[in-house]
Amino acid sequence: MGRNYKGPREFGSGEWIYGRRPVLESLRAGRRTFMEVILPPVEKGGEADDLAEIRVRAQSVGAVVRAATRDQLDSLTRGGHHQGVALKSTGYPYVGLEDIVRAVKEDANALVVVLDHLEDPQNVGSILRSADCAGACGVVIPEDRASGVTPAAVRASAGASEHLKIARVVNLVRAIEELKKPGLWFTGLDFGTDARTYADVDFKGRVGIVVGAEGSGISRLVRENCDFIAMLPMLGKVESLNAGVAGGIVLYEVLRQRGVKAQMPEE
Repeated sequence: MGRNYKGPREFGSGEWIYGRRPVLESLRAGRRTFMEVILPPVEKGGEADDLAEIRVRAQSVGAVVRAATRDQLDSLTRGGHHQGVALKSTGYPYVGLEDIVRAVKEDANALVVVLDHLEDPQNVGSILRSADCAGACGVVIPEDRASGVTPAAVRASAGASEHLKIARVVNLVRAIEELKKPGLWFTGLDFGTDARTYADVDFKGRVGIVVGAEGSGISRLVRENCDFIAMLPMLGKVESLNAGVAGGIVLYEVLRQRGVKAQMPEE
């Protein structure tokens, strides 16, 4: 590896994204500064297309390409499912709320997702993946008592987080108020006497979806600032759906009501 190799944990500040798809999508998005990529050694028969693309893209931006042992990878990814691949980069490039407000103004069918203090990075990542697939123009998350876009969330989103505009805000209620000014109508996912079945909500035009925290749901002040409350039918014994699943269902109800046709993603 060369006499100057310091080992994965000694390569300066930054964070490690891991897994083939998250690493590839981060490089494709090109929104971070990339320092180092760890890849499996190239075998005699060559390497898979995704690994080859990671190698080429990493080299094109000047990132160091190295190999590492599985124990080293397990350590630097904290036991994450890395598939032998890791990418060291600067932290997640959050945007300002004003960037999302601007996107809402420019799109008569803008879709924004608000995550109300979700703490599980797996749920955050799952919703970010659904938000990207549904064409959301932005996601808003709080700065405190919530998971940010951590490497675990990036992994759970399959790298979709790298293509989204995500803002971290101090006050969710104020953020919702700002997003309402250009015409966004908010629907919170929750139960209650004021809730209607999610399919009965009109999701045409500018739409905001609020997904509450695991267990506690949407906070009181955020709920009071929602225009509608929507619930998903529960026919079994459990009281609620996983936040990531519930968010995905409603995001695709938005697309269904808008008559969006299925299409293959671009490679």
